[in-house]
Amino acid sequence: MTFRPLLTVLAASLVLAGCAKLPLAPKYEVPAVDTPIAFKEGEGAWVPAAPADTLERGAWWELFDDPYLNDLAAQVEVSNQNVAAAVAAYAQARALTREQRAGLFPRVDLDVRSNRSGGPDTPTRKSYEWSIGASWEPDVFGRLRLVVDSARAGEQIAEADLASAQLAAQGELVANYFGLRETDVLHALQAQTNAGYARALQITRNRYEAGVVARTDVLQAESQYANARADLLSLERQRATFEHAIAVLVGKAPANFAIPVDPKWSVKLPGIPPVVPSTLLQRRPDIAAAERSVARANAQIGIERAAFFPSLNLTGSIASSAASIGDLFSASSLVWALGSSVAQMIFDAGGTQARVDQARGALDESAARYRQTVLTAFQAVEDQLAGLRVLTAQQSLRADASRAADLVEQQVLNRYEAGQVGYTEVITAQQNAAAARRALVQAQIDHQLAAVSLIQALGGGWGGFGSMASTAP
Repeated sequence: MTFRPLLTVLAASLVLAGCAKLPLAPKYEVPAVDTPIAFKEGEGAWVPAAPADTLERGAWWELFDDPYLNDLAAQVEVSNQNVAAAVAAYAQARALTREQRAGLFPRVDLDVRSNRSGGPDTPTRKSYEWSIGASWEPDVFGRLRLVVDSARAGEQIAEADLASAQLAAQGELVANYFGLRETDVLHALQAQTNAGYARALQITRNRYEAGVVARTDVLQAESQYANARADLLSLERQRATFEHAIAVLVGKAPANFAIPVDPKWSVKLPGIPPVVPSTLLQRRPDIAAAERSVARANAQIGIERAAFFPSLNLTGSIASSAASIGDLFSASSLVWALGSSVAQMIFDAGGTQARVDQARGALDESAARYRQTVLTAFQAVEDQLAGLRVLTAQQSLRADASRAADLVEQQVLNRYEAGQVGYTEVITAQQNAAAARRALVQAQIDHQLAAVSLIQALGGGWGGFGSMASTAP
């Protein structure tokens, strides 16, 4: 008779667990997105976006065939503080999942005590106690399981955020490195240009001293040479800025970091595959994070709806108290207790329904943000494919323009020495040639940066495609 109420509650909980087939949360489906049939700026068919961000991306920066860049990029995952923060956030999310999963199981506590008591007229007494208590909330309607699912989705979001932080830091490093190397190349070009201006200045002075030209020619040559040297200093300042940025990205103080100058560095472009599989778009970690945010919002609806249903708690304990340790485990000193409780919300003025409605609104918001993320990803890939197509043609034209400007510069300088043209024409030809050389280098770097942006838009490379690097003309 003593156990009959408890057995009744246990039987009722088992029946509820077996009969609670009505799901608290809506059936989860990935939000539909308006997906094009094929790339507008390339070949290959789109596929419905789905998270595949855990696929191995590989060291995509190695496509650019630069050993120094490879060494720097390898340091980002280890030393970059933004990445370190994302790693810590991911560890927190994993711990939260384990904490929520622990709620599915009973909790058992042990309590052991030793007491001494007495007074002036009474002898000292000793007593010993121990107790073991257990409590458990059966997941009758699935609320605790939904809490675990929500925490797991949060863990996956943190994992995707970590991948995003790594990809962003790597991309920023590569862009800054190419910017630094661009200044190295431009510095070398500017030094050559300055040397030409110095020679032209000397020629002009000789002609002035011979009474062939006016002093204004010398002043123009001096002005041009001084401005060119100032341009050289500007490039040095730009290089220092890039170098400082790279130092921070690899987790070092700028004062303790330096990259050797390489004036002979050449632009190398990875071979872009003729067909870029759109399945690789699924590897974008921001898409994965957005989709898992939808899943978490979906689970949250069920968590809020669980407040409409009763919650069951089972407790039990066994304890013993004795004057000596030897009697603690005797049957006569043991005391046990079993209990159960059922709690049901009866009236809250619509508060629970309001929270359910909020959760549904959050689901709609997450779905909209997911669709926007996917569409933005489509746009980014199309933009970079278009940019690569245009920059390929532009780079060839810039190379032709630079060669022609160099020939004009030399011919005009020869005519000036022969007294056939004024010095103004020399200045114009030299400035045009220098600008054409800079424009060619800029086009090459822009082409390289567009390749980096395409790799990032695809979530970090294209796998086995385009593993060969080509040297830009």
